[in-house]
Amino acid sequence: MALFSQKDARKQLDAESEKVNRADLEALLERQRAIEEKVKNSGKLQRFSADIKLMFSMIRDYWNGNYRSVPWKSIAAMAGALLYVMNPLDFIPDLIFGIGFVDDVGVVALCLKLVESDLHKYAAWKEHKEEHGHHTQSD
Repeated sequence: MALFSQKDARKQLDAESEKVNRADLEALLERQRAIEEKVKNSGKLQRFSADIKLMFSMIRDYWNGNYRSVPWKSIAAMAGALLYVMNPLDFIPDLIFGIGFVDDVGVVALCLKLVESDLHKYAAWKEHKEEHGHHTQSD
């Protein structure tokens, strides 16, 4: 497993999230099944599968306009981490002169740490919505 510091992973995540735009979200949502398959079949990433499902759900609700109580930076960080899991090779050229290859587990773990409170809020919102069977605006 690649060794990396948290600072390196954060730098990587910031770099990815700055590159993310709405079109990337759409591409990401289209690849959800492929990414979840990859996670399921990866020993290292498997422990994040529930979190990754939740991230996808949140990005999808954000994309559809159902849920907006989250800063774009969090959405972009999640999308950046998930895109990185999908294809780290896309990002290698950016990394060769910088920090070397960052382990995708490290990127996902750091992302979860950064967006943890947003994910908790979203999970509570989603649960509330499902219990009441309709969309309610609540703080």
